[in-house]
Amino acid sequence: MKLTKVAAMGATVALSALALAACSSKNTTANNDNTLRLMLTGDVQSLDNSNVANLAQWNVLEQTMEGLYRADKKGNPAPAMATKVVKPSNNGKTYVFHLRKNAKWANGDPVTAQDFVNSWRRSAGPTAKSGYNYIFTGIKNAEQVSTGKMPTSALGVKALDRHTLRVDLEYAMPYFSRMMVLPAFFPQNTRMVKQTGSKYGTNSKNMVANGPFQVKGWTGSNDSWKLVRNKYYYDKKDIHLKQMNMRVVKDANTAHQLFQQKQLDDAQITGTTAQGLQKDENLRHVYRAGTYYLRLNLANNKAFQNAKLRQALFLVLNKDSLAKKVLSDGSQAASTYVAPRLAVDPTTGKDFAKETAPKETYNVKKAQQLWQEGLKELGQKKVKLTLVSDDQTVTKNVGQFVQSQVESKLAGASVEVHAVPSKEVSDRLANGNFDMQSALWLADFADPVSDFDVLTKNNPQNYGKYANDNYNQQLVDAKGVNGTNPKKYWANMRAAQEQLNQDMPVVPLYTMTESHLVNPKVKGVLWHSVGETDYTRASFTK
Repeated sequence: MKLTKVAAMGATVALSALALAACSSKNTTANNDNTLRLMLTGDVQSLDNSNVANLAQWNVLEQTMEGLYRADKKGNPAPAMATKVVKPSNNGKTYVFHLRKNAKWANGDPVTAQDFVNSWRRSAGPTAKSGYNYIFTGIKNAEQVSTGKMPTSALGVKALDRHTLRVDLEYAMPYFSRMMVLPAFFPQNTRMVKQTGSKYGTNSKNMVANGPFQVKGWTGSNDSWKLVRNKYYYDKKDIHLKQMNMRVVKDANTAHQLFQQKQLDDAQITGTTAQGLQKDENLRHVYRAGTYYLRLNLANNKAFQNAKLRQALFLVLNKDSLAKKVLSDGSQAASTYVAPRLAVDPTTGKDFAKETAPKETYNVKKAQQLWQEGLKELGQKKVKLTLVSDDQTVTKNVGQFVQSQVESKLAGASVEVHAVPSKEVSDRLANGNFDMQSALWLADFADPVSDFDVLTKNNPQNYGKYANDNYNQQLVDAKGVNGTNPKKYWANMRAAQEQLNQDMPVVPLYTMTESHLVNPKVKGVLWHSVGETDYTRASFTK
């Protein structure tokens, strides 16, 4: 996900974690007032999806808004504001959506095609502050619109009539339907945006929802509020909750205590708290389509310009040991940049990450041989490497693990770990002042291209300066000549991952895993590996 990441989970086990393991986390009483009590790990800064994009905001929007589609229990697009999942015409470049005529905003206004047009124009335009206008790339004229070279009216989205929306693409995007569940593509109530202007989404009074619930009592700065039912929602029969109560809880130990006190029905825990509760009967692991990895600097003046050194680094790190002994929070070792559970290759029926995994993921002897060959090619006998990470405990521990593995197993290698505030990490990346950097990539939508685009030659987030002609061409072909041919498209995807396995510009470490304490009486929650958790159809068993 191309925005501020959630805090990673896990740390070395502390005595306090062992004490927590003995505590009961039972929360088994049915909720008599039919209210689901939830938490967010970060602050909601705005409900305007054109001006802010962070995980806390998207979590709230997931429960209160709907786009053309929503994700079903398998993570596939299902009709929401659109009456059906449509097939494109014009060689995959034109989509025509028919909206539900009974879809209404919580103020009673009908949801119209123009609500989508205006929202997308605001979000794709150069004045959008969300940092997410890039996601519209591929829609006709989106890049020119986002840079101000064309007016927002030139964006390839048009209301043909009150309930018909047409979208024109520049090239076939077989993943376009999967993108439509993203909050970035949600509509905005045209009348509300016009009335509130710059205040739109700054508090719940300056916002109106079109989904099952609407926000009440959020001032723009408070840390607790309610989501109440939208009486105009078209699918009321499938909404069982009376309301949801939301609060911001940033401390994992506090979240655990609130769960024990039955003030939370879903408590996300991290770090030593999560480690100490891995055997709790109410623990649920949520495996997200995100990979923690080392971004390597391939610039000409850096050691990792040499491919053999990069391959050696991948093979020398015991990722299983990192996941099980250092993190010990349910995380799993990763071997590919694309995370497991992101997508199934429809041409093979296999999980994409698993089918493209390297045959060798840990081989110290081979790593040592490659390391010495790489040093010889560089004309050096030793190298001093800088590993940059943020200053969270977990990333410090990962940095120390990498440092220990490299220095103890690779002759002539030394590693300095610089754990610094996030702002300094960003500055160092922008200036190329690093050899390795601890990073996380969480997929935007359920297709490998969501990950692969970041490593293309001209992507602004390709801080490691990776440039491989074959890799870039695979993505060009996937979005061009092969965009309407699933067999060739997925062959491009496999070839792109295999090129990364060979070049190793990023070294996968472990997968993103969330630890949740969940009231066992809660049913019907959709835990998505891609996108936010959907609580809208939840209910309590008696």
